[in-house]
Amino acid sequence: MTANNKKTLVLGASENPSRYSYMVANRLVAHGHTIVNVGKKEGIVAGQRITTEKEAFTDIHTVTVYLNAAHQKEYYEYITSLNPKRIIFNPGTENEELMEIAQRKGIEAIEACTLVMLSIGNF
Repeated sequence: MTANNKKTLVLGASENPSRYSYMVANRLVAHGHTIVNVGKKEGIVAGQRITTEKEAFTDIHTVTVYLNAAHQKEYYEYITSLNPKRIIFNPGTENEELMEIAQRKGIEAIEACTLVMLSIGNF
């Protein structure tokens, strides 16, 4: 991993090109970031497999969330167990409860758009 490579877990990954998680997976790779994908259905996006399992990935810098708050609850423990440096809640995924849990564990939790962050260079 290079210094600028922020290994990112795309939570809610999809093979559907109309989904923002699909777009962001491809944009992250294009910007030189390593990605891992967790979704509801197995598949491939941005050349990486989508797993439906809560795998114990290592060295996760960022979790970018593409699940609405109602579907996030089953992932609370999983996300925090990965010890990411930050969680990005993309538009429509805002979740005060998970933000508070993350912040108590020293994880930066922000409401932002990963696609915008990448486009303006502040990912």
